[in-house]
Amino acid sequence: MASLDTFGAKSELRVGDASYEIFTIDKVKGHDRLPYSLKILLENLLRTEDGANITADHINALGSWDKNAEPNVEIQFTPARVLMQDFTGVPCVVDLATMREAVKDLGGDPTKVNPLSPAEMVIDHSVIADLFGRADAFQRNVDLEYQRNRERYQFLRWGQTAFNEFKVVPPGTGIVHQVNIEYLARTIMERNGQAYPDTVVGTDSHTTMVNGLGVLGWGVGGIEAEAAMLGQPVSMLIPRVVGFKLFGEAPAGTTATDLVLTITEMLRKHGVVSKFVEFYGPGVSAVPLANRATIGNMSPEYGSTVAIFPIDEQTIDYLKLTGRSEQQVALVEAYAKRQGLWLDPAAEPDYSEKLELDLSTIVPSLAGPKRPQDRVLLSEAKPMFRDALKNYVQPQGHADEASDESFPASDSPANGVDDPADKPHVFSAANGSNGRPSKPTLVKGEDGVEYELDHGAVVIAAITSCTNTSNPQVMIGAALLAKKAVEKGLTRKPWVKTTLAPGSKVVSDYYNRAGLTPYLDKIGFNLVGYGCTTCIGNSGPLPEEVSAAINEADLTAVSVLSGNRNFEGRINPDVKMNYLASPPLVVAYALAGSMDIDITTEPLGTGSDGKPVYLNDIWPTNAEIDETIAQAIGADGFSTAYQDVFAGDEQWQSLPTPTGDTFAWASDSTYVRKPPYFEGMQAEPSPVTDISGARVLAKLGDSVTTDHISPASSIKPDSPAGKYLAENGVPRAEFNSYGSRRGNHEVMIRGTFANIRLRNQLLTDVEGGFTLNHLTGEQSTIYDASVAYQEAGIPLVILAGKEYGSGSSRDWAAKGTMLLGVRAVIAESYERIHRSNLIGMGVLPLQFPQGENAASLGLTGTETFSFAGVTELNNGTTPRTVKVTTDTGIEFDAVVRIDTPGEADYYRNGGILQYVLRKMLRS
Repeated sequence: MASLDTFGAKSELRVGDASYEIFTIDKVKGHDRLPYSLKILLENLLRTEDGANITADHINALGSWDKNAEPNVEIQFTPARVLMQDFTGVPCVVDLATMREAVKDLGGDPTKVNPLSPAEMVIDHSVIADLFGRADAFQRNVDLEYQRNRERYQFLRWGQTAFNEFKVVPPGTGIVHQVNIEYLARTIMERNGQAYPDTVVGTDSHTTMVNGLGVLGWGVGGIEAEAAMLGQPVSMLIPRVVGFKLFGEAPAGTTATDLVLTITEMLRKHGVVSKFVEFYGPGVSAVPLANRATIGNMSPEYGSTVAIFPIDEQTIDYLKLTGRSEQQVALVEAYAKRQGLWLDPAAEPDYSEKLELDLSTIVPSLAGPKRPQDRVLLSEAKPMFRDALKNYVQPQGHADEASDESFPASDSPANGVDDPADKPHVFSAANGSNGRPSKPTLVKGEDGVEYELDHGAVVIAAITSCTNTSNPQVMIGAALLAKKAVEKGLTRKPWVKTTLAPGSKVVSDYYNRAGLTPYLDKIGFNLVGYGCTTCIGNSGPLPEEVSAAINEADLTAVSVLSGNRNFEGRINPDVKMNYLASPPLVVAYALAGSMDIDITTEPLGTGSDGKPVYLNDIWPTNAEIDETIAQAIGADGFSTAYQDVFAGDEQWQSLPTPTGDTFAWASDSTYVRKPPYFEGMQAEPSPVTDISGARVLAKLGDSVTTDHISPASSIKPDSPAGKYLAENGVPRAEFNSYGSRRGNHEVMIRGTFANIRLRNQLLTDVEGGFTLNHLTGEQSTIYDASVAYQEAGIPLVILAGKEYGSGSSRDWAAKGTMLLGVRAVIAESYERIHRSNLIGMGVLPLQFPQGENAASLGLTGTETFSFAGVTELNNGTTPRTVKVTTDTGIEFDAVVRIDTPGEADYYRNGGILQYVLRKMLRS
């Protein structure tokens, strides 16, 4: 639909021989003082002004934005495109396929259910690092991926042919966000004769990686992404914008990972949930594009909606490097300068809040053992590990039995280091385990090598995740460190599972050109796949003897990964502590083999000359890294990697492709099933009702993530999901992961709240997906309790603490919650995406009164709840609070976290998909 153009903003931009229609923001009063990100939103409103969803009042409200105001003005943002990964993308396509049938059942045309703007999916979440440390690991893992996911991939191939504007990047190509910045992102879109800023919503929280390229975009739940694909604008409040000033230069020996972990710690402490973060100042020009992308990628870890950098020469250089056309590069520069989107290092736009960072203060860092915002100085990693160990090791024995000495697994006799008999391997009360003597477990590997495992053994060292694998500085740094280590005679410790999973084939190309691949292979970092692998929980099994030793001795094992998420239970079921680190440090810890070592002062191992080798001995200089990059990386490498990116390999092309406007569901499929969201749906929604007689399904603490609510990793055989698969003839070896089975609601309902580390406070000293069934007074699985409650007609409620739903933009965390029969969630605070997703599935998000929580109100979770005042939504308004009462006499006013009129419409309709479908039928 053409813009009403009330402001006369329509203009022309000539770039070379081409002419483009543009909408210039200088027609709106106040535009020049706006932050970069709000200028992009302003252009978006001008171009999509329709007099209904987007009006002149909305445009003026944005132009006169008050930096000090709390968000209260709703606007409708229309993203230029939608980006998906396969874990979240498969359920998106399942829902679209189901919507086609629902439209048909209600008398409409099913082919009208179609993306109206580019929708691109990268299959990157399904490869599992089953094999490692061998030359054929990549091919074997890809073969296993196709075997496990054949049904899903056939379904996606159907979607690729059935839906317009839908493209799929096949398996074995790269990670969605790295492929996005290296190829898919336009920075400035050109479409139907118009030029406008590239904007995107993605079904993965780390969509913000593209913010480093000057592209405004963020993660949404799959249900919101589906609505955006179908032309529904994203309802949002004009946000507060935090200006983050950068100055100075990072010192030698530090990495982009050290920088982003520092920024993550600062911004999480400051509080930026639901805010935009924007980087400005003289230091921005000194931050390479790859580092900007790393910073943008971790926006979800500090909680902001976006973390964006303006367009400048660094952007242009990167677009050239990655093989974008001359015309595209010229358009980006000309458009940015015409619209005031080009970086002015001296500018001080209006910001709601400001922070600043002197880049020269950055020091080597890690984050862990379970949250990305918990930064640890590398020099303090050993004592911090020992202190954290108190939370993982139960006290046994007496403190006076313990020595103050502790030896890492790397000092075992099997590695040729003397093991003094008068110094037992223990962790004392002073160093972190409350006096529990540690008895190192003797392990015999498959190759016959014997070694000892102890608390703190690094059993996974993974170069993984686009957060860092998109960054040539840290990737080349890791490879050069490996080269120097090999030349010194070092190799990984035998208990460490070492994996290399780059975010695109470009990385392998420049490793090969630089002659560095053999050195990575030599120490066990063989290529295992082009995908998220360890960062998403697809680390694969540990060697049997290592897993057995860990579980038999109840050891607290460690993973070190170059990812963005290290939540409990995410990386591997055998691993309790997880640390984020730069790729070079991942290699270093593979060599050391333990977190109970100060790698800044203690040797990583003994060289072939019999002398100790320290980290400083093998750490590459900036000059060495820059020289290698200049020699090995060029535009031709990117062009070659992406020249046939949608075609796929022979395995992809040989998959049989179903046909037809609607999908032929297979009744026996355990991967792709028709979900029940539209069953019994009428053309008009039923009135909203109050909730009474609700029981608590789970009472949860602070920082419960979407990984806790809807895990993506392995399926345990004795879990409800495992039993379902076994009952349907699926052998244990083919269970795959929860993430891969998101196209089957039967698996996902059973997997909701099934994280092995979930702590439901209705039970004492129990971890996992269990609850107290109030109907029987007995412990049961959450799924089985839900079935019993639903059969009895009893609605359910979740009680939670602060930051409920932090982490991935996982739509199944909301879908599963709804399908379990949960009608409302009461939390102290929410992360943005999960709150939105709950509304999108018809679940009411409520917040405890300011300063209150379940404990302060005296709630135990055994009460029966009623909620009054919800019906006010039927009047076209949203109540500020609802009255919550219990059968025990506790009363309070819970804040209704339906934040925009658009969200209220979704809730009235029972969810966003029902709203969109009804709107589609009416039109």
